Amino acid sequence: MINRTPRIQVFEHNSLHYGMDYKGVSFKEKHFNALVKLNELHDNKYFTVIHKGLKFKHFVGVIQVDGLTIEILPKIDNNKGDENVWQGALIEMLRVTKKLKVKKVGEANVNKQNIHLLDIYFEWFLSEVQLLVHQGLIKQYYKETSNVKALKGKLEFAGHISKNLVHKERFYTTHQVYEKDHLVHQILFQALSIVEQLSKGNYLYSKCKTVQLDFPEVKTIAANEATFTKIPKSRKTAPYETALTIARLIILNYAPSVSSGSERMLALLFDMNSLWEEYVLIRLKQAAKDVNIYGQQSIILWNGITIRPDIVIEKGSEKYIIDSKWKNIDYGKPSTHDLRQMYVYNEYWGSRKAMLLYPSNSGFFEQKDFISFEAINGKDANHCCALGKISIFKNIEGKDILDERIGANILAWFCGNDSSILAEIESPA
Repeated sequence: MINRTPRIQVFEHNSLHYGMDYKGVSFKEKHFNALVKLNELHDNKYFTVIHKGLKFKHFVGVIQVDGLTIEILPKIDNNKGDENVWQGALIEMLRVTKKLKVKKVGEANVNKQNIHLLDIYFEWFLSEVQLLVHQGLIKQYYKETSNVKALKGKLEFAGHISKNLVHKERFYTTHQVYEKDHLVHQILFQALSIVEQLSKGNYLYSKCKTVQLDFPEVKTIAANEATFTKIPKSRKTAPYETALTIARLIILNYAPSVSSGSERMLALLFDMNSLWEEYVLIRLKQAAKDVNIYGQQSIILWNGITIRPDIVIEKGSEKYIIDSKWKNIDYGKPSTHDLRQMYVYNEYWGSRKAMLLYPSNSGFFEQKDFISFEAINGKDANHCCALGKISIFKNIEGKDILDERIGANILAWFCGNDSSILAEIESPA
């Protein structure tokens, strides 16, 4: 039997209230207080505090606090969503954008387990460290200043006099040490300690303890953002890149005591607007052949101020602009600000077509035709904009999963069904 911490699943822009049960799991005032403190530490960007509760914003992911796991899932419709469908969609977006390593969502081994998002990150990290241990952990040189029994390195004269008046047989020196107790392993050890604390009562706890037994004894450190800038990059540390990336995510998002109590918290949250933009960009690049796809190109507009569309498609001399928006546009219109942005993008990039691209779980387009911008002061704008709604799902054997051909569908709108520009899209393994 797989034991896990109790879990509450909630959709972005929805709310939680303490004192209430959610499918048999209680959200308590201590959880609320810890989340409020976390939010304050991050400039209140994750939630809005409401009466006896929290209203989530556009950040999705997972939070574990004092024995409770909260998954915040994306959703683009107004109806009651299927948590499994949207959890699968989130995991797949994180996988495609390389923020998570997991087999293709929808396979039996994932669905059967009713998987927790945090479990995937912990298991990924433990597997990466386990692989490093089996391959053989590296040794590194580093400088150490201490008392030694043989003279080596540089004698620190002042320190030697003050420390060794009695112990004449010792030397206080700065010397090089070659061993496994170095910064890279100290960071991994810190992340392992966090996983151990947060996986108690979980099937991953025993795996974590096993990995720790095989890991060498190293100094305990408290790594922060600056620590990761000091990691040496070399051929020897290259195999550690993935493990260090996950360790950084775990360490920098871990708060051992975010309130007056002793609640331990780990929050792995992602801006859904940025995740959607990155996902669309990657799917476009996968689908394109003989078409250049650029993300986040900047042009200076005025006095150091830049403008930057999400995606630029370049086919020969033609350019097209996409600005991706993760929101439900079913019952609204694009904002005036967004349309002005698209007009400026077309002007500055010399593009004839621009699109405000929204996700949909049904249908493709609200307005299939590109609508020309009106002439200004008698001058023909000579470019146009469309509101695009792309269907993000496909149905396989009665299950909704993300459609990997989304990029090909977008390119077809701009460039027509020209097979010469579309690469073969393989389903992810």
